[in-house]
Amino acid sequence: MDKKLHITILLSLAIIVFNRCKKPYEPPIIKTETHFLVVDGMISCGNNAVTKIVLSRSTRLGDSIQFAPELNAFVSIEEEQGSHYNLTEQGNGIYLSQQLSLDPDKKFRLIIKTTNNKNYISAFTEGKTSPPIDSLTWKQKEDVIISVNTHDPSNNARYYRWDYIETWNYRSIYSTDYGVNNGLIYVKDFLTQTDSCWRTSNSTNIILSSSVNLSEDVISDFPVAIVPQHTEKISLGYSILVRQYALPEKAFQYLRIIQKNTQQLGSLFDGQPSQLKGNILCVENPGEPVMGYISASTVTEKRMFIRNSQVANWHFAPSVEFCGVILTIPQNSTSYLIFDYPDTSFGPYYFVTGGLVITKKACLECTEQGGANLKPNFW
Repeated sequence: MDKKLHITILLSLAIIVFNRCKKPYEPPIIKTETHFLVVDGMISCGNNAVTKIVLSRSTRLGDSIQFAPELNAFVSIEEEQGSHYNLTEQGNGIYLSQQLSLDPDKKFRLIIKTTNNKNYISAFTEGKTSPPIDSLTWKQKEDVIISVNTHDPSNNARYYRWDYIETWNYRSIYSTDYGVNNGLIYVKDFLTQTDSCWRTSNSTNIILSSSVNLSEDVISDFPVAIVPQHTEKISLGYSILVRQYALPEKAFQYLRIIQKNTQQLGSLFDGQPSQLKGNILCVENPGEPVMGYISASTVTEKRMFIRNSQVANWHFAPSVEFCGVILTIPQNSTSYLIFDYPDTSFGPYYFVTGGLVITKKACLECTEQGGANLKPNFW
């Protein structure tokens, strides 16, 4: 037998035996019942500020449901030696306060009572004051990188967190003057037009920085958002509203651990997963794990716009495969305004002599892509 063929046969047999000996390994933690309370948010101080708290339950790694909102809870803010302010449930685990003017020089905590009659409280936390955002800047190599600049002359902030809201203008694939309402074709106006829309998205990553190792409390050109090149976001016009919070050191360190565990794992040189310990406990069972850290801060914000004419080599190419389906149908014999095409995924494109050109509504109506057709007030 040829020596190479003999080695090949032996290797094949070894692989078959190895595969038969393999057994799937499921770590015990995957099967462990968790369902622990997760508290996300912070207490908003300052004039006419709204506090938003999101309550949910942790799920196992193998569960199909990744977000399990905690519904029908009682949530309130307590001021140390002061008033209580109730939050109102909005659905999907979201709880909002009314517009409040909480003094950042005071201490606050969060109180939660769930439907299973368990009570949770956070430790009292001192309010922090966020300095103004000095400026937002952007630069482009290929992607657009948006950065924040801020400083605190009193050197009291030191630990910062940011989030943002992006809004961008986009257009439908095809432009039409016509819409359909109750089977009748009508001419659109500026309120019903669907050629131009605006879409909004919130940040999802934890964005943190600190000036604690600097002699002055200054954050300079810290990147908070990236817009990948050739995406829809700057195909026409783009706006970002950046919000800034000041954190106590312990809250910063807690969020830093979450940031490392969720956003910076995946390579040999990344930090290893770390144990989380927040400042919220269950009154009836102090040993029960509760995920979250409640802090209190004023919020400062700044908005910036970027137009397509300001960026270089930006060519957005929308997906238009199904937009090639363009049909011409005869007009209704009773009235040309009656749209009786049986496939409701189509809409009127334009009229031709004796007929009507139609195509997919997803190509005609920008609202089909999830945006709104009314221009935002800030635009």
